[in-house]
Amino acid sequence: MKLDDRLTELGRLYAGREAAEAEALARAWECAHDLHGRVSRALASFHRAAGEGVPQLMITQSAPRADDKHLHSVQFDIARGRSRAIVTVKSRGDVTLVGPFHAGKAEGPCRTFPVGAAEPLDRALIEFLEKFLEEAFRP
Repeated sequence: MKLDDRLTELGRLYAGREAAEAEALARAWECAHDLHGRVSRALASFHRAAGEGVPQLMITQSAPRADDKHLHSVQFDIARGRSRAIVTVKSRGDVTLVGPFHAGKAEGPCRTFPVGAAEPLDRALIEFLEKFLEEAFRP
């Protein structure tokens, strides 16, 4: 068997196996895009309030993407220098806020919430971003 033929076969096998996750994963992507938009708007407010002339206060945010660790999850990152935080949405219905932590160090701490837990997740997202900003701007 040729390499291309074998990988074609495996591609079909894995795609067929993943079909059962499609609906749940689509919901995770939708939730991740919603959270990404909320965080993006909040960071834009932060940047406006900080004003110009302080590039050291700029926070970047990645686009949602397939999670680095979990096959059936979506993540986006928040970063400033070596300070990092990750928002992960799992197809099973959990949102996990990871960090803040320093790049190259162990990730954590993590807090997980059910996707539908709007109020506790909102409060946790505020605390999460506050901790990230404190960590990111520590001299």
